[in-house]
Amino acid sequence: MAIPVMYNIRSVRARWVSAIVAVLGIAGTVGVFVAMLALAHGFKTTLVSSGSPDNAIIRRAGATGEIDGSVNLDQERVIQDAPGVAHDGGTPLISPEVVVLAAFPLKSTGTDANVQVRGVSPIVQKVRTNVKIIQGRFFQPGLTELIVGKYAAQSYQGFDLGDTVKFGGGTWKVVGVFDAGGTAFDSEIWCDSTVLNQTYNRPTNIFQSITLRMTSPDAFQTLKDALTSDPRLTVQVDRERDFYNRQSQTLTTLITVLGFLVAGVMGVGAVFGALNTMYSMIAERSREIATMRAIGFGSGSVALSFIFEALLIALIGGIVGCALVLPVNGLTTGAMNWQTFSHVAFAFSVTPTLIAAGLVFALLMGLIGGAPPAIRAATRPVASALREL
Repeated sequence: MAIPVMYNIRSVRARWVSAIVAVLGIAGTVGVFVAMLALAHGFKTTLVSSGSPDNAIIRRAGATGEIDGSVNLDQERVIQDAPGVAHDGGTPLISPEVVVLAAFPLKSTGTDANVQVRGVSPIVQKVRTNVKIIQGRFFQPGLTELIVGKYAAQSYQGFDLGDTVKFGGGTWKVVGVFDAGGTAFDSEIWCDSTVLNQTYNRPTNIFQSITLRMTSPDAFQTLKDALTSDPRLTVQVDRERDFYNRQSQTLTTLITVLGFLVAGVMGVGAVFGALNTMYSMIAERSREIATMRAIGFGSGSVALSFIFEALLIALIGGIVGCALVLPVNGLTTGAMNWQTFSHVAFAFSVTPTLIAAGLVFALLMGLIGGAPPAIRAATRPVASALREL
């Protein structure tokens, strides 16, 4: 015979002071857990979304990123003629790119942050179709002009439209602000690749990488096979999305592991809080438990009843914790991408999956904290409990 659920609900309401202590402990733990996962998910989403399924990125074979890549002008000409490269009116949609790091002060702290400055082709917007100019205009090829991502304009000092910036031995003018759809490019500064090479006294025929638009995502394998088998080239070819997915793994893993560690430590405290709450409730209800056992409720029913009560308290705590973390969704922050050693702005991303994970974590804490008291309540001899009344 099962104990009615309403009994447990009335019990929690009657002993709300002790129940709320457990609720707050679980809520705080779940809130931290979901917030850390939202941080990791937001960073990964920002980087992965930087890659288009229609694009491929080409670098020197063995290069771990763009900074240590090297593709020369002769190789670029070979790549232009490869099968699978999209064209616009006879012009191959290909952007040879130069990447350097420059230190600029953050508006929030005044301390320097490494910023990725990307030299691109004048037709880069046809290669990366998600990039739109929202203020000013695109840079003129051959001039020391910059366009900056919307997050870069918000985060770094001296990058408002019309500002003049000095770096790399040159003086640059900010002529435009672009929106790349919340991707990592929004944290970058773009200019003409040839001018950037000249400013840094680099050979003008050397690039770090080449990004190109394919005729379709299905053309990738044909393109890769053609380029990697060409004896004139020593390159590696990746889907742009896969490349940025790998770029996100180091920091994403670090944040996730840290989140589990912090939540684990807090979870131990929350479990002890739940244990204390449930043991207190059992001590206060010795008469009720003995009476239920005496009138025919089995030990299994009593144990399940108290486990359900612990899960109910945990569920309330989980819901409260998830509700507390919802306001951070979309909140922009920044961190260093340990693959590129550059500052990347990104937003917290609280998804239904993360909320579900938070609720499952709360129920797990409730089960661990509720099972021992429930077993004690169910196995306590009825006669001895009645004699203590």
